[in-house]
Amino acid sequence: MLAASFQSPFRRILLRAALLGGSLFLGACAHRPPPPPPAPLVKVKPKPKPLYEWNAEVAAHAKGPVSVKIIVDEQKAHIYKGKTEIGWTTVASGIHKYPTPVGNFKVLERVEDKHSNLYGRIFDKDGKVVCSDARVGRDEIPEGGHFEGAHMAFWMRVTDDGVGMHVGPIPHPGSRASHGCIRLPLEAAKHLFETVSIGTPVAIVGVYEPPPKFDKPAPKAKPEFKKAEAVPDEPASPRAQPATDEKPAAAPAQQ
Repeated sequence: MLAASFQSPFRRILLRAALLGGSLFLGACAHRPPPPPPAPLVKVKPKPKPLYEWNAEVAAHAKGPVSVKIIVDEQKAHIYKGKTEIGWTTVASGIHKYPTPVGNFKVLERVEDKHSNLYGRIFDKDGKVVCSDARVGRDEIPEGGHFEGAHMAFWMRVTDDGVGMHVGPIPHPGSRASHGCIRLPLEAAKHLFETVSIGTPVAIVGVYEPPPKFDKPAPKAKPEFKKAEAVPDEPASPRAQPATDEKPAAAPAQQ
């Protein structure tokens, strides 16, 4: 009996402690701050492929004459010293309308700061560009305006008719983009300009695609109209005498 009376208060204490602990636990859970949102995914852009590579150390120790090989189909140029490649670069040769000639050439001229006398931009009298891809003799210069030749830094001429290697934009690496010259990235052009000299051989290889010829449409044949043949006039039929019952008058008797 005593044991039962002792257990009853003890059970009540345990029950109250359990209820209190449970309420404290639930209260703590209710006031726990929500977990922070996940960090946003950051897209890592791939590094652009290099447009050129130049090995100055290899160039310093390589022996032999310098030569350049431009592969039009790959839009790349390889620079050699003897048989050792000392660098390569992406290029942009002439588009199909103005193809870069293929064959064996030599550096004929070196000009560090050159401007084109054929292609460039046309400005109006207020200095505003009115034609960004102008050609002398094709595009008209407005009154008071002027023509400014395209900048072709580190110019290395290879033909007598104006084809050469120089600094220029390469908008889509691997694709043609120029009016016939071989465009180079700035740093690659600097290295190449300092390496070549007058007479350095330049081989341009690849499939030469001449500019397309647009045949003039044949003039439309004029429809032939047959001349109407003249129909001969029918002979006029003698006018018919009206029918009458009267007899013609008799001729007077001669006396």
